[in-house]
Amino acid sequence: MNKEEKNKTIDSLSQLLKEHPHFYLTDTSGLTVEKTSQLRRMCFEQKVKMIVVKNTLLSKAMEKTGTVYDPFHDTLKGTTAIMFSTVANAPGKIMKEFRKGSDKFTLKSAYVEESVYIGANHLDTLANIKSKNEMIGEIIGLLQSPAKTVIGALLAERKGNTAAASSAPTEPTPPTAPAN
Repeated sequence: MNKEEKNKTIDSLSQLLKEHPHFYLTDTSGLTVEKTSQLRRMCFEQKVKMIVVKNTLLSKAMEKTGTVYDPFHDTLKGTTAIMFSTVANAPGKIMKEFRKGSDKFTLKSAYVEESVYIGANHLDTLANIKSKNEMIGEIIGLLQSPAKTVIGALLAERKGNTAAASSAPTEPTPPTAPAN
């Protein structure tokens, strides 16, 4: 790879880092070609972009973005595949599912919601992070619950008044004068 190709790769990686708010650095060195293809298929289905990168080029791309990625430089050793996503927990879920069949696929580090996670011990935490849409759905559900209770009570009250109204006389009673 000549210098011009390296610069293009650095620019491309830098752009991907800017476009995707979440990325995971992984080690795929123990995977067979068949397992790697299976992993790439899982990533494609979940709209996660996975690229095997050279550590030095990724390090230079991180420096070029202007964002501080210093904690990641220590994890850039050995084979590195980077998983880009717009959904915070998507790569974590893929990794957790994939590791059921192969424990050779490990998490080195991750950048999620502007937080840094170093080490494979954070995989469960990352897989369980709620996405923005999941959080919005939960909040809407919580907001609707009291409203449904109030509406249900009002409808029950109305039905109760309707039943009382049907047993009341249909002709209005004449007004009476107040007693002095």
